[in-house]
Amino acid sequence: NHMYPNVPAAATRRPQVRKLNLGQKKAHLIEIQVNGGASAADKVDFAVKLFEKAVTVDSVFSANEMIDTIAITKGHGTEGVVTRWGVTRLPRKTHRGLRKVACVGAWHPARLQWSVARAGQMGFHHRTEINKKVYKIGKKGEDTHGAGTDFDVTTKDITPMGGFPHYGVVKEDYLMIKGAVPGTKKRPITLRRSLLAQTSRNALEEIKLKFIDTSSKFGHGRFQTYEEKLKTFGRTKN
Repeated sequence: NHMYPNVPAAATRRPQVRKLNLGQKKAHLIEIQVNGGASAADKVDFAVKLFEKAVTVDSVFSANEMIDTIAITKGHGTEGVVTRWGVTRLPRKTHRGLRKVACVGAWHPARLQWSVARAGQMGFHHRTEINKKVYKIGKKGEDTHGAGTDFDVTTKDITPMGGFPHYGVVKEDYLMIKGAVPGTKKRPITLRRSLLAQTSRNALEEIKLKFIDTSSKFGHGRFQTYEEKLKTFGRTKN
């Protein structure tokens, strides 16, 4: 056996899932590679110092940074070629169905090509989406946890009226990022710092949020806070 000075070391981390009020007690586990350090011993020492300690989101990420999201996409089960690959439907009078691929290949080569659209599993795949800009980091118990900005001084919580659909109320630290994230609500997401050297103007731009919408995501969303709704409607009957 050979000894290598820069052997990859890994640390196992688990989220504090009880704080999320998801009705789940057992936490998910993730193995994270430890980078840096002059030797494997340095990596082990770094990991040992973090044993049984909480790693806060602001100790890893910072505002205006570009990050990557890794998650399992929303599952759709078995789907046909029109939904799964976006192929064009055949004419209405087509025999034996029209949501099909008209010809799946020539006589020769006498086998299916991998590039031909076929029906099958759609979604529930492991995907990595890169370059999501961090707009804001909210810390529990601090002013940053609210939805107020320098341009909108209204004192309001980040949770919209009625709560986030299929989630509820945000009580712990949070990250606000630009763009979509793979998967359904409440699905675990792995966040990592970008592996690329960011040089574009979008990546280096400093974001100053002017307004954060906290109106209801269920209905028409007329009001930003319950106080604003009370001023409009007054007291209602019980």
